[in-house]
Amino acid sequence: MNLPPIELNEAEQRFEVRVDGLTAFVAFRRFPGVIDFFHTLVPPELGGRGIGSALARHVLDYATEHRLKVIPSCEFIAAYIAKHPQYLPLVQAN
Repeated sequence: MNLPPIELNEAEQRFEVRVDGLTAFVAFRRFPGVIDFFHTLVPPELGGRGIGSALARHVLDYATEHRLKVIPSCEFIAAYIAKHPQYLPLVQAN
């Protein structure tokens, strides 16, 4: 699927993409040197199209690019990291 660009919405503290008039997003909180991805939402109407995975890949690549450690509070983001171990070095140690 060819998605529209994923945008960083700082005011809402989320990365978002609009598809078919609906918004899917990953919400985050920032801390010094760390970003906590705490909620992913893909409207049910958009499910099964790879949008959640595209969002997860985008936010983790953003963290890599900005040299941020990641707190994967969101179960979806944590599961994505588990399936894509190249992102494991990003995870903030407890």
